[in-house]
Amino acid sequence: MKKASVTTKKAPKVKKPLTTQKVRNTAKAKKWVYFFGNGKAEGKGDMKELLGGKGAGLAEMTNLGIPVPAGFTITTEACNAFFTSGKKHPPQMWDQVLENLKKVEKSMGMRFGDPVNPLLVSVRSGAKFSMPGMMDTVLNLGLTPATLQGIITRTNNERFGYDAYRRFITMFGTIVMGIDRNKFEHVIEKMKKAKGIELDTDLDAGDLKIVSEEFKSIYKNETGSDFPNDPLRQLELAINAVFGSWFGNRAAKYRKLNGIADDLGTACNIQSMVFGNIGETSGTGVGFTRDPSTGEKKFFAECLINAQGEDVVAGIRTPLHIEELAKKMPKAYADLKKIYQKLEKHYKDMLDIEFTVQEGTLYMLQTRVGKRTAAAALKIATDMVKEKLIDKKTALLRIDPAQIDQLLHPMIDPNSNLKVVCKGLPASPGAAVGRVVFNAEDAEHAAGLNEKVILVRTETSPEDIGGMAAAQGILTARGGMTSHAAVVGRGMGKCCVVGCSAIDINENEKYFTINGSITVREGDAVTLNGTTGEVMLGEAQLVSSVLKGDFQVIMKWADEARKLGVRANADTPHDAKVAREFGAQGIGLCRTEHMFFEADRIRAVREMILSDTREERERALAKILPMQKKDFIGIFREMAGLPVTIRLLDPPLHEFLPHTDEDIQELAREMNVSADRLRAKNKALHEFNPMLGHRGCRLGVTYPEIYEMQVRAIMEAACELAQQKVKVFPEIMIPLVGHVNELKAMRDITVKVADEVKAKYKSKTAYAVGTMIELPRACITSDEIAPYADFYSFGTNDLTQTAYGLSRDDAGRFLPYYIDVKVLAEDPFMQLDQTGVGALMQMAVDKGRKVKKDMKLGICGEHGGDPSSVEFCHRLGLDYVSCSPYRIPIARLAAAQAVLRKAGKDLSKSTV
Repeated sequence: MKKASVTTKKAPKVKKPLTTQKVRNTAKAKKWVYFFGNGKAEGKGDMKELLGGKGAGLAEMTNLGIPVPAGFTITTEACNAFFTSGKKHPPQMWDQVLENLKKVEKSMGMRFGDPVNPLLVSVRSGAKFSMPGMMDTVLNLGLTPATLQGIITRTNNERFGYDAYRRFITMFGTIVMGIDRNKFEHVIEKMKKAKGIELDTDLDAGDLKIVSEEFKSIYKNETGSDFPNDPLRQLELAINAVFGSWFGNRAAKYRKLNGIADDLGTACNIQSMVFGNIGETSGTGVGFTRDPSTGEKKFFAECLINAQGEDVVAGIRTPLHIEELAKKMPKAYADLKKIYQKLEKHYKDMLDIEFTVQEGTLYMLQTRVGKRTAAAALKIATDMVKEKLIDKKTALLRIDPAQIDQLLHPMIDPNSNLKVVCKGLPASPGAAVGRVVFNAEDAEHAAGLNEKVILVRTETSPEDIGGMAAAQGILTARGGMTSHAAVVGRGMGKCCVVGCSAIDINENEKYFTINGSITVREGDAVTLNGTTGEVMLGEAQLVSSVLKGDFQVIMKWADEARKLGVRANADTPHDAKVAREFGAQGIGLCRTEHMFFEADRIRAVREMILSDTREERERALAKILPMQKKDFIGIFREMAGLPVTIRLLDPPLHEFLPHTDEDIQELAREMNVSADRLRAKNKALHEFNPMLGHRGCRLGVTYPEIYEMQVRAIMEAACELAQQKVKVFPEIMIPLVGHVNELKAMRDITVKVADEVKAKYKSKTAYAVGTMIELPRACITSDEIAPYADFYSFGTNDLTQTAYGLSRDDAGRFLPYYIDVKVLAEDPFMQLDQTGVGALMQMAVDKGRKVKKDMKLGICGEHGGDPSSVEFCHRLGLDYVSCSPYRIPIARLAAAQAVLRKAGKDLSKSTV
């Protein structure tokens, strides 16, 4: 009785609704709130940045004359002001809320807090970019013991009233006050069990009345106060909770994964409630105007009868196919069909919609551009061009280049139900299933027996190349997105997960543990998802991708639009073949060092390293020359008619020698030399910082016979193929040039050997000599270097390392933290640092082309396959980008979008 008397005392009088209280003149204040209702909205569909996607969609639908319950949107600017002012509403925002609440009351013919004819509202988030399920929603707000009776009287449905009330208490308690939702769910489950029923809908009004009272007791126990019976206080707290959810864990993680800025803020939408849970003539549903998985032009929707929207989204009940709505409420379904078709025609895109039917009348609650798979994105884009809804340019701009990755690799069957046990960095997309092995030799042996394996290493090295090629996928405990495993994995198109710090590997005992609790032994099956970085125990079913039809159409349109060439980073004939199939226009980086690790030549390489004189080194190199030539013949043949840029030896020599005592002893026996001699050579070659040590052109300067052999192999391969009428365009690239004199010396050697070979073969084969720009000094002195280079290729992996003073393999230990605390917005090894590294590149371009106007310029670092970096390269005026074979379609599309975006900006400037 005491509670009832308190509630009655606080209940507002009918003649003085809450919204008439304390409303100041807001005419001159900054506009924080935008109304929509009665077929007219203050906002528009193109105001997503201010109103969020949901608010802009509600405004646009209202202006289109579509039935939308009246409401208003509090702007994203208000959200940002809320946080900058210490979680306080900006000046006059609350007054504008009250003013617009009064407009809603007038539109709906109800009053907020009125015990006779109460208006209830929903409070929903809505950011510029769709973040489904990441932020908060409160439904049925405004219910109190007094307004509850008004709802029951007005609808003559006691069960509906208490169903709405218990839902409101649950959502308000969990979302606004942070109470564990399971505490409320336990009460419901206990009640259903006591009555011997399975569904919430089988609970009667009496049951729900008891449940509601128990819910209020939980609320008081958890918060120390009674459930609020002041509707305006409810509204204020709910708005604050929606704003607060912008920085909730879910939303923050989602933004990080999807590259959404933290400073955009969320809008807050307050909208009149319509109810799908009044009875069998009411219902709710969500849908897509086309199939979001396949892109097929058919309405893809689900519904529930006698339910609220949260039941569909949360999976509280199994939804029905939309045809059930057509059977039970044919008029509402017919209206829905007309509206979704009208919306798709208006927006010219596939849409995600939400709707409610209240006692036979349809209301639309949301429309936004729908999320879709890569396959669906391509089909929808091409179909809408055929339907003349959009043009080719719009179709190309609609597709996220990064999404193309989904199509280029095997994928995990969505129906597989395996538990994720840990997660690393998604270094190379796709999926892989196999049994665990811990070294390259075992991987190669297993592949020889047609067994599928996953190579698990603490980190990989160039010596693991054979095992990496043999394995289905690669998992490492260390390393970043541009580590050896990541770069080589992407180049091979291998699924690869790196930097998985949760695993602790014992290579000797051949097992690894996950977070110290799960043990995975050699031979156990695991599944990797290289697209997400997830690791699962057991074997998932994989599905293959087929690159035909819509994919080929989109790529054709992209090629017609783009100006940048797209080449591949490829080191073998197989890689070259794959690259060409994906549309590569040549090879922008062929790394010769990987060829040195082949079993039939590594001994000769090591013999060369152990040699003490030039004559001894030349004898060893003579053994390698025919093998290198054979490699180049294979690559040139696959790339017939297209340019091939070959980087001469780059890594330090110590990488080709073993380092463990066991391996040293074994090699000593094989080469018939003493183990002490090998140890001495290792010691002599040891460097404290090998990435800045004796490597690249520095090797060529001190051991010119190495580069002479490689140039000879390149040119002999080219000349022999030329005699067979195969068109070959070799481009010889000198790595790690920091001073013009290094390039001058290496160019002289290259030209001398190349011309000797041409003379020997009586060939007119043309060749080019250029350099890799990967040191800041090379950028600064580009005008000095340019006269001796036929082309530049930016090696942005090393340029990023040297510009930042970071080791890409070690930086993985702290770069994620840098990104988490906003020191850096992105990992500079994954996305090109345009203001820092980009400024060095701009300097090199400007100075180089000042000397040589038509100098060919490209990029061959891993950034060559990153869409934002590709767009930067277009703006920089480069001639081509080069990337891993499996990223070529991504680069082709990104290059086209760069042209179209620039054209759009130029057009907007001219109209201004």
